[in-house]
Amino acid sequence: MLKREWPKHSILAIAIVATWLKTYITYKTSFSITIDNALQEFILFINPLSWLLFVYGASLFFKSDRAKNRFILAIAVISSVVLYANVAFYRFFSDFITLPLLFQKDNFGDLGASAAESVFWTDLAYFADVFVILLAIKLLKVKSGAIAVKGQQKAYFILSAAVMFFNLGLAEAERPQLLTRSFDREMLVKNIGMYNYHLYDVYIQSKSQAQRALADGSQLVEINNYVSSNQPEPNPDMFGLAEGRNLIVVTLESLQSFTINNEMNEETITPFLNELTEDEDTIYFPNFYHQTGLGKTSDSEFLLENSLYPLSGGAVFFTHSGNSYNSMAESLGKNGYHTSVQHANTKSFWNRDMMYASLNVDEFLDIDSYEIGEGEAVNWGMKDIPFMEQSVEHMAQLPQPFYTRLLTLTNHHPFYLDEEDKLIDEFDSDSGTLNRYFQTARYLDESVKVLFDELKQQGLYENSIIVMYGDHYGISENHNAAMEQYLGKEITPYETAQLQRVPFFVHIPGYGQGGIDEEIGGQVDIRPTIMHLMGVETEDDIQFGGDLFSEEHEEFVVFRDGRFITEKSVFAGNTCYDRETGEEIDGAACEPYIEPAFTELEYSESIINGDLLRFYDEDNGQLILSEKELEKLEKEQEEKEAIEVVPQQ
Repeated sequence: MLKREWPKHSILAIAIVATWLKTYITYKTSFSITIDNALQEFILFINPLSWLLFVYGASLFFKSDRAKNRFILAIAVISSVVLYANVAFYRFFSDFITLPLLFQKDNFGDLGASAAESVFWTDLAYFADVFVILLAIKLLKVKSGAIAVKGQQKAYFILSAAVMFFNLGLAEAERPQLLTRSFDREMLVKNIGMYNYHLYDVYIQSKSQAQRALADGSQLVEINNYVSSNQPEPNPDMFGLAEGRNLIVVTLESLQSFTINNEMNEETITPFLNELTEDEDTIYFPNFYHQTGLGKTSDSEFLLENSLYPLSGGAVFFTHSGNSYNSMAESLGKNGYHTSVQHANTKSFWNRDMMYASLNVDEFLDIDSYEIGEGEAVNWGMKDIPFMEQSVEHMAQLPQPFYTRLLTLTNHHPFYLDEEDKLIDEFDSDSGTLNRYFQTARYLDESVKVLFDELKQQGLYENSIIVMYGDHYGISENHNAAMEQYLGKEITPYETAQLQRVPFFVHIPGYGQGGIDEEIGGQVDIRPTIMHLMGVETEDDIQFGGDLFSEEHEEFVVFRDGRFITEKSVFAGNTCYDRETGEEIDGAACEPYIEPAFTELEYSESIINGDLLRFYDEDNGQLILSEKELEKLEKEQEEKEAIEVVPQQ
């Protein structure tokens, strides 16, 4: 059978079908793409085809069979690399790669251990189409001939275009405004396909680069009006409660709230943090959510410092480290605080050295500021317990009052510990990642206890306020089966949203009125909450969060991917759930919040991409506008007023 002559374009057809089927199988086996109906399944099945038809079809212009086959093989290799890179990335981040991430090469070397956990020899299957094409080229006797005639080429590419528009039409019908909401990458991949998604991402990133060049201060007017109208008044009983004290903010690496006041195989996971939830000097928020994107820890830092949402693609710390910001560090610095960050990692990781300069942080104490003894190294830096000890020594040397942030490291994927640091046993699920996670979370808890003890010994405790928050999830959706075993319930989109809760503690020595605060909030709320506790006004600041202690605080948390939580509902997986019961409810309960969620994400993205805060004077709350921009605004206002005038009868 193999010796007979096959049609002239057999290799092309085999390549298209092989890569198409491989991609669809990868969708189903390697990504957690939610499918709600038969139409979505059909779109997922056909969406790789339009790109494959176009790119493989370019081989029709080659004159020789050898050149044509080499081109087809090269395309198969490139598409396989792109697909596999997303698979490996998804295993760790539960997300798809964006263009800015490709330029974050300084981070890749430090991600060795995490990357190794995500690579297996069976991954050669993701290159199956390459092997199929090689065999076809070697074994099949294909009719040789001249380049395809123009009529054939034209018909082929008309067919390709028809498939593409058919795909886009179905996608738009299934998901209106799909291409205007690029922050939902799963939705894009599900509807337009992996390969087209990356082409669209190139367009989006190019567009964002052009936004800064074309931006002007008038773009801030609408955003400033929106922010001003949504800022809650601070609680007079809490405003200035910690004024003049040192501010210590601790990032609890990868710590999720399901570990707090909970056990694993009858062993307490976080005994010290559990005590703090009942401490009279601590306010604990159990309904607090992380809002990070692909920047993970760096995104949480960005949220905390600026009360702006991170980018939909890539990490702000890399893509926009040269922007103007009105950070918490800058504001506290103007109020007499020495500001610093302490992190036992290389200063260039996540581009922190550059970004901290833009945030006006006075001092960055990186790995060179620490002495890492034998057995004290972990992941990409230093174990948390010795890190806490040495960080408090640094604090003792800082001018007071100071604002310092501590970034922990031990509780980080892949969650390995030395034997002497294992304070509890592993869990016993099929996921080694989840099994080890409980041990590193327990170690992190112990390091926080050491921090408190060291602060007391150094005489810094009484005159400080200690704020601690989880930066992002530690256990991704790839481990849902193991999480179901631990939690004893099915992980629905509602439960996935609830698993994005991270701890948020505000500890004020001598306060005496602490307890559990059920207010729903997110990381975007940290900045205004802390600033008001420190006695610093924020009414003129452009920020999207609100003071959690304010009686006017709106319980509305927007995730970076467009999901959101309100007082009564959870919107996840394009489904509306009752927040208390987790049962599906009428979408009308969520509908009023969909557009505000999109608006906030869009406004924040515009601020970052356009570097709009360079047109804003945070000292007086005034826009910095040129005469031309003022004239433009006045003209727009006149036109608006003219439209609003109702003619007299």
